[in-house]
Amino acid sequence: MRWILVFVAVLMGAPANAQTLAIVNARVWTGDSAAPIESANIIMRNGKIIAIGPSHAVPDDAQIIDAAGRNVTPALNAAATQIGLVEQGSASDSDDRSVSSGPLGAAFDVALAVDANALTVQEARAQGVAGAMVYPDAGQGIFAGRGAVLHLSPGPDIIENPRAALFAVSGSGASSAAGGSRGAVWALLRNALNEAKSFRVAPPSNAPRDDALNALDIAAIGPVLSRQIPLVISAQREADIRQAAALAEDYNIRIVILGGAEAWRVRDLLSRQKIPVILDPLDDLPMSYDMVGARRDNAALLHQADVTIAFSVSGQGIYLSYNVGPALREGAGLAVANGLPYHAALRAITTGPAALWGPSSEATGVSGSGLKAGAKADLVIWDGDPLEVSSAPVHVIISGQDISLQTRQKQLRDRYHPSRQNRVLSQGYP
Repeated sequence: MRWILVFVAVLMGAPANAQTLAIVNARVWTGDSAAPIESANIIMRNGKIIAIGPSHAVPDDAQIIDAAGRNVTPALNAAATQIGLVEQGSASDSDDRSVSSGPLGAAFDVALAVDANALTVQEARAQGVAGAMVYPDAGQGIFAGRGAVLHLSPGPDIIENPRAALFAVSGSGASSAAGGSRGAVWALLRNALNEAKSFRVAPPSNAPRDDALNALDIAAIGPVLSRQIPLVISAQREADIRQAAALAEDYNIRIVILGGAEAWRVRDLLSRQKIPVILDPLDDLPMSYDMVGARRDNAALLHQADVTIAFSVSGQGIYLSYNVGPALREGAGLAVANGLPYHAALRAITTGPAALWGPSSEATGVSGSGLKAGAKADLVIWDGDPLEVSSAPVHVIISGQDISLQTRQKQLRDRYHPSRQNRVLSQGYP
């Protein structure tokens, strides 16, 4: 009897596990090519794309979505955001972005605080975001902590690559934590790398140590020295970016620049050392002396120099959790308006970011290999130009599943919309 029940359970589960989804008549931007594939079909099974192109037949058992010629892109990927870490910045019990006291610096791990039920995660998913690097804010020292890669499939298990990068701060924002000068920031960063290197060569015994960092932080830096993860340095000023590039060369580590308002000034150096930049295309005015050289064609100039770019659009440093999808698309569209090729802007908010994180990002990152056979089925059908902020998703597909676009924000909008209130008053609706 037991084997019969198991057999029946397997049969009942088979259709769901083998579900085939087909999008037909789509205008597909793969994330890798400079032009879309017109009138294409995308066939997905078990969360993967099995075929894509204008000539692929649709299986008889497929659930069909007619794109009606609309644009289809890889799902959005936020290269640096804080969804799932903060709901309301003014409510301390909903804010887990940083530490202001205690022993943790580099060892601070945001993956342990991510809330899969956060409304910011729900909203981002409905906006077409399937992947995100969530990172810590600057805290009590030069190291902010470790960031985690999320895959926003429905359910509690959204952390795909914990401890995928180590974040550090530089410039005027970090000088106070280092004693008052940006020069001290770089001295402390180098000392931290030296201490971690010594620890890896000869771990200390129980004898007293004379290190500036504790053992937890030293251990957290180890994967950076072995090139398993990158060191992401928040830097805007050219001088700081040059210091970050020197670290990459002197210690043979992977560096990613976050911010990079003046990165265009050192684009040849960044290209030569293959240092990516996560920038905000909205930065065109100096919010501080570190950003005097900010300009809106920063992304275009970096792309022309063959520097890998991705976008983190925060609304002038204010919103890193809210409206992530529309903000990314607005920033990408603005970059196109200032000289960045359309396909490069689309890649910077879709397939590009996944390649930045960890040695196995192509295997585990979100949409890291674009829309092609064998890739993860994370994609969006748009009702217009995806880089036009007034456009919106028609369907969001994550791991081959058509995701509900309903959110609490939409429910509240519909509940309190004036048209509903008028019906309530005139017809006595509950």
